Amino acid sequence: MKRKIILGAVMAIIIALAAFIYFRFYFVFGEGVKAGDLNFVVYKGYVFKTYEGRMIQAGFRGAQKGTANNTIQSYEFDFSIVDEMIADSLMHCGGKTVELHYKEYLGALPWRGKQKYIVDGIVSVR
Repeated sequence: MKRKIILGAVMAIIIALAAFIYFRFYFVFGEGVKAGDLNFVVYKGYVFKTYEGRMIQAGFRGAQKGTANNTIQSYEFDFSIVDEMIADSLMHCGGKTVELHYKEYLGALPWRGKQKYIVDGIVSVR
């Protein structure tokens, strides 16, 4: 009887751990397209070499309470790239305006890249 309880508890812990790992690192939380000026794409890492990139998205921010001026604001979109062909294509697009398709995960894996946003396609380059 004791053995069945221990076995059941161990199985429940294993299933809970597997579910946690799946939802944290493999479940696609969201996906979409972002556009902006490609700042850089680099290949770096100590143990796991990954492709990392940054895109600058510029836009207008409305006047804040108590001020009359609109301001220009930029947002940095940091991402990782798993596909070597996509990374190579983006390395030749520095400074250009690009639209990138990405998937968002809840956590990053060292062999997938430093970011939770993974670019998996190039929609357009201008």
